Amino acid sequence: QVQLVESGGGLVQPGGSLRLSCVASGFTFSNFAMNWYRQAPGKERDLVAAITSAGRITNYADSVKGRFTISRDNAKNTVYLQMNSLKREDTAVYYCNARTIKYEYWGQGTQVTVSS
Repeated sequence: QVQLVESGGGLVQPGGSLRLSCVASGFTFSNFAMNWYRQAPGKERDLVAAITSAGRITNYADSVKGRFTISRDNAKNTVYLQMNSLKREDTAVYYCNARTIKYEYWGQGTQVTVSS
């Protein structure tokens, strides 16, 4: 059974930090590129950060460059999103995504709220 389980979301003040984790099971994690998406109320789901299967290449949305860092540990079947200097506009549900040419899996999402 394929599972992607996100954790680490919560309420944080502007300027604060959070670290999201996504633990994968039920598939060969090291074969999949991993992505973090987010969806704010009333908006589309947007790609935030991406990392290749071996972790050598990362990409970021312009809105988070220099503030967010995606990383992965293939030995732990886990992908992370370190979020620093958080802004109110970062408030959204964050989703973990695993993708190959043939397959795609989604987590259930974790809420991140940036508010004072």
